[in-house]
Amino acid sequence: MPAAFIGHGTPMNALQHNRYTDAWAAVGKAVGRPRAVLVVSAHWYTTHSALTAMERPRTIHDFFGFPEELFAVQYPAPGDPELCAEIAELVRPTWVGQDPDSWGIDHGAWSVLVHMFPEASVPVLQLSLDASKTMDDHLDLGRRLAPLRERDVLVVASGNVVHNLRRLDHRRPDGAEVWAQRFDDAVLEVMTSSPGDVRALTGHRDFAMAAPTPDHWLPLLYLAGMAAEEGAHTETLVAGHAFGSLSMTSYTLGAIPGAL
Repeated sequence: MPAAFIGHGTPMNALQHNRYTDAWAAVGKAVGRPRAVLVVSAHWYTTHSALTAMERPRTIHDFFGFPEELFAVQYPAPGDPELCAEIAELVRPTWVGQDPDSWGIDHGAWSVLVHMFPEASVPVLQLSLDASKTMDDHLDLGRRLAPLRERDVLVVASGNVVHNLRRLDHRRPDGAEVWAQRFDDAVLEVMTSSPGDVRALTGHRDFAMAAPTPDHWLPLLYLAGMAAEEGAHTETLVAGHAFGSLSMTSYTLGAIPGAL
């Protein structure tokens, strides 16, 4: 089963059809019906490691200032408490708790999944990003998730490798500032050759501008860790930018026929 990092961009992608959402839909068609989807989303950034463990995770609208039709979106996918317990055991000795009621499926997950699996019938779990962990810890946890690929679980990390909301330029819906393009290119070089070296990108001259907060950067480390564990490299699923300071570039571990 492939794994992927998705540059999800604005929540409005949930309602739109463009070359990015077409690429996400291509992933869903290519994998068929997996046992479940585990999402590592930038939007569950908290103070502990946890997996959603509820039978029916709620749809979370964790944003404001968008059209009402976006708040009306529901993604009623089932959960999988048994798989939650299996994953918690898989990643030992790293401790990951089980969350039976506090979270659900946030927009970093459902804005992508509505295109991958529009019928919402595939079970979905989320893994939180623990703000107290180091980047090396996140990379290691990604390594520990690698066996899920052999257990028919699709792992989707959802964030943006360039995500600077203070520098958004709505006059450039498909453009990138020079620094954003430069950092995106540096990430591309590492992810398609030696993903295990992704940690070194924190020393890049544009890292602080590209990732002023760690939440959207950290999901990439999970795919990089999985690839490093397998001695593999990732491939570009789709590349591009939005509003000058967002990267939409996405990567996959495992071939996705028909991707862009």
